[in-house]
Amino acid sequence: MRYLPAKPSIYGETLDSLGAQLAAHGHPAFRARQITEWLYKKRVRSWEDMTNLSRALRAWLAATFELEPTKFVLTKQSEDVTDKLLLELGDQSLIETVIIRAPQLGVGQENSRKTICISTQVGCAMGCKFCASGLDGLKRNLSAGEIVHQLIQVCRQEDARTPRAHAELVSFDNLVVMGMGEPLHNYDAILRALTILNADWGLGFGARRITLSTSGLVPKIRQLADEPLGLRLAISLHGATDEVREQIMPVNKKYPLAELIPAIREFSEKRGRMVTLEFILIEDINDSLDQAGKLRDIAHDLHAHVNLIPYNTVEGLPWKRPSLTRQEKFAQVLDRGGVSVTLRREKGHAIDAACGQLRLKTEKARAATAAN
Repeated sequence: MRYLPAKPSIYGETLDSLGAQLAAHGHPAFRARQITEWLYKKRVRSWEDMTNLSRALRAWLAATFELEPTKFVLTKQSEDVTDKLLLELGDQSLIETVIIRAPQLGVGQENSRKTICISTQVGCAMGCKFCASGLDGLKRNLSAGEIVHQLIQVCRQEDARTPRAHAELVSFDNLVVMGMGEPLHNYDAILRALTILNADWGLGFGARRITLSTSGLVPKIRQLADEPLGLRLAISLHGATDEVREQIMPVNKKYPLAELIPAIREFSEKRGRMVTLEFILIEDINDSLDQAGKLRDIAHDLHAHVNLIPYNTVEGLPWKRPSLTRQEKFAQVLDRGGVSVTLRREKGHAIDAACGQLRLKTEKARAATAAN
């Protein structure tokens, strides 16, 4: 379950921790800021590119830290301008990072609004019945450095394709932690990673543009409410009653709605932020108008926004998405009840964009090749 690399990733170091290590090994602590400038502003791929550092310091960095904890395996792009990046880690595990572009009227694709979806684990232990991420269970947590490096890989790709990257430190607008894995199962690493991404010496990415999505780990939601980092919260609800939710989300048996809803309310009140309720619409499971009415009541109570997501088909799973008419009727119940609601249109279906699909297909192909 735990992977111990030969060297830790430098992307998991904060300015303070890096400075302390430098000082402990006889190097000036102020060099830490120069190093982070090379990492996050210039996004170098080699220690030798850090030309204002001495050879001795570069040699120490190379011996102490891993500079490239992830590498590209492939990139797939769908016609709806959704990109899925498949990345390989040091132990040959695979993870996914997704770029979702939302073209705006009157601007080119390179200037479209971009949301980046990152992963926090290899696989997932939550066992949600509709999700590809957990089909093979949890392999391990990602380190903070592996989480951060996903964004570095995205930035490098966008640097090469959009003029916007030359004028701004990052060329994306929103970051969502809702890829592979349950973020709050990897609490310390994800908080460290997001702190690094938010820091002025890191990517300087605003916390208000970061959304963390959880399946509902109540104690961790309460802990997150007290963190100084002011990120947004999304709850993978997917059922408006315990009976429905337990059919597809085993976590509900440990943390039923009677415990989850007060924790969401506590987070919202402490942070002064509207929480988002994520609700994947699955035909004949949770798409009834009765579920819509109960979801409306929950959202009203929490003053929450609802994000309705038509199910993305996963090979090997029996679930289907409701018809467009059914989706719209469900959304109307919420909208007419005064709930802020978004019905998401399909993104990335042609490139296996549901979490974990591309990873599973690639791992199966690798296994088949190895067997021949």
